[in-house]
Amino acid sequence: MGKKVVTLAYGCQMSERDAGTLTEITRQLGYTSSDELQTADLVIVNTCCVRESAENKILGKIGELKKLKEKNPNLKIAISGCMVQQPGALERLQKRAPHVDIWAGTHNLHDFSVLLERAEQGGKVAEVWQEPKKAIESTPLAEKGKLQANVNIMYGCDNFCSYCIVPHVRGRERSRHPEEIIQEINYLVANGCREVTLLGQNVNSYGKEFSPAYDFADLLRDVDQIPHLLRIRYITSHPKDLSDKLIETVAQGEKLCEHFHLPIQSGSNFILERMNRKYTREYYLSRVERIRRLLPQASLTTDIIVGFPGESEEDFEQTLAMMDSVHYSQAFTFMYSKRSGTLAANMEDQIPLDVKKRRLQRLMSEQNQKSLEWRQQMIGKTYEVLVEGPSKTNPQRLTGRTRGNELVVFSGNPEIIGSLVNVRIVEAGSWTLVGDIERP
Repeated sequence: MGKKVVTLAYGCQMSERDAGTLTEITRQLGYTSSDELQTADLVIVNTCCVRESAENKILGKIGELKKLKEKNPNLKIAISGCMVQQPGALERLQKRAPHVDIWAGTHNLHDFSVLLERAEQGGKVAEVWQEPKKAIESTPLAEKGKLQANVNIMYGCDNFCSYCIVPHVRGRERSRHPEEIIQEINYLVANGCREVTLLGQNVNSYGKEFSPAYDFADLLRDVDQIPHLLRIRYITSHPKDLSDKLIETVAQGEKLCEHFHLPIQSGSNFILERMNRKYTREYYLSRVERIRRLLPQASLTTDIIVGFPGESEEDFEQTLAMMDSVHYSQAFTFMYSKRSGTLAANMEDQIPLDVKKRRLQRLMSEQNQKSLEWRQQMIGKTYEVLVEGPSKTNPQRLTGRTRGNELVVFSGNPEIIGSLVNVRIVEAGSWTLVGDIERP
């Protein structure tokens, strides 16, 4: 009792959610969550392996923890998540970091209490299941007064995009039962949560194994009925599975936010085929047109990879043209990074690093301008904002997000944190809006 745990999460929201689950498991064993590495009794690093840069950052952190272990031999270090789950990775990582006490993969995080108890009794513990046994239910993360929470609705991925390691480290798709998801959200709301983000590698394919039929649109419709919940978001959507029914459900929902994160990855049909994305640019644009028709004010964000093997200048120009056509409010942009075990890692025509860097810089520059233009057209308009808390850059002001996931800074009484207010936008930057609360 009284021991402190520091949990570090790298990568996507799914990784952050897993890290939260691990922290809650340790809390049930008597640990107290902390941010102070120097006084920690247990450090958990939940890892990501989607990109080489993330892996290098994590390896650097693991190296730093060795120094803490030398100062405090009683410190326990646990490394978990996708990086550990990669085929052949465990043995390589154990040799590189013999100071680590616990190694756990993505499929057995729910057994972490057992691993920790074994490590506390002495010795090293390593357990990485090669296959998930079932869709394990999430541990509810209900912190009193916490306004927002992530809720897993499914695990794994069946798409096998040629650049992506996720299906290899998180397994095939498994959907949680809707009754259990709704029960978890009710529990969160009872503890003060007002916004949930539903998580899955491809939420649009949720429930495809259920009989009778029950899909993601059905789940959204049911979650939309939960009392006292104010906002519902979700991530990530695969364009090939974005149905008319789903778009219509969002348009009709009361609490469903009008924000679609729809990764395009490339605007070139040739590259999309090599990526095994299973849609064309024409089909993607038809989905965007459907969204714009039903939800003209919806914001669209995306992911884009530049420098994929075989990408010509013409292919890259087609990606830029796609950005012009869609008008994304924000794009998360990346250089292609080889991932061992994926088809793309062995493709010919790998793009030189200097070319990838040049294309990324141009892409970012053009999208930054488009993001600014998107936000500038919001000036003078009024938007519903969920007040999240003090601004990180100016604690004297408040911050919140529109339904379209736009960050807004404004003045107001801290007593309104957790409520919905109408804010008129008076100023816009590339990433942030400034506004004034409209009084009734």
